[in-house]
Amino acid sequence: MAIIRGAEPFLLPGGDYGVLLVHGFTGSPAEMRLGGQYLHARGYTVLAPRLCGHGTNEREMRLTAWPHWYSAVEDGYHLLRGLCRKVAAVGLSMGGLLVLKLAAEYPVDKVVSLSAPIYLADRRLPLLPAYRLFRRYIPKKRKRYDVDPIYTVGYDRMPLDCLTSLLELIKHVDKLLPVITAPALVIQSQAEHTVRPESARHIINRLGSVDKRLIWLGRSGHVVTLDVERDEVFAQIDAFLRRE
Repeated sequence: MAIIRGAEPFLLPGGDYGVLLVHGFTGSPAEMRLGGQYLHARGYTVLAPRLCGHGTNEREMRLTAWPHWYSAVEDGYHLLRGLCRKVAAVGLSMGGLLVLKLAAEYPVDKVVSLSAPIYLADRRLPLLPAYRLFRRYIPKKRKRYDVDPIYTVGYDRMPLDCLTSLLELIKHVDKLLPVITAPALVIQSQAEHTVRPESARHIINRLGSVDKRLIWLGRSGHVVTLDVERDEVFAQIDAFLRRE
């Protein structure tokens, strides 16, 4: 299946500290590229995998579920482990859930969760079983950002079967949070309309990590790697990774 231009995975070779960047639901590595370039310029080796079913078309995504998406994260982790002495994992939205699962199952040096969902804001979710009886996809609202469109490659609609799988992943990762002991950074905007802010509080409170920090943003939407506070987000991630 042809990959949409801009949605390709990317590897930026650098030092012996590797950072795995994991994109979100219906998105692509494009939304992590600005952050990847920022970290690479500061000496990190950066890898951003393309999750299965993403970056091609919605029909292909509909054939996938969260174990397929997670397998791409595992592959990326093992690749970085072969290249670097240390590996941190940073995930956006659903990618935040996937890196938290990774931190529960593999020796990750540090983990960063950006806008990860526990509580979604969409009031239609209780009607999802009924929607699935007569629809396969629903339109997805996509915010415009002050960046080149090459960084915003993603789908304009979401497969409902995959949305059901995302809800299953949320429940699965929630149970794993107390197992995680790696130092953790959680970043969440209080102004966004996709994930309810209490998601971040829930994650930080349930994490088993002794070293954990929650940072609130005040002006960003859901995709904090592209929005107006992205430079602050990148700087906070860099500072967290460097901290001993």
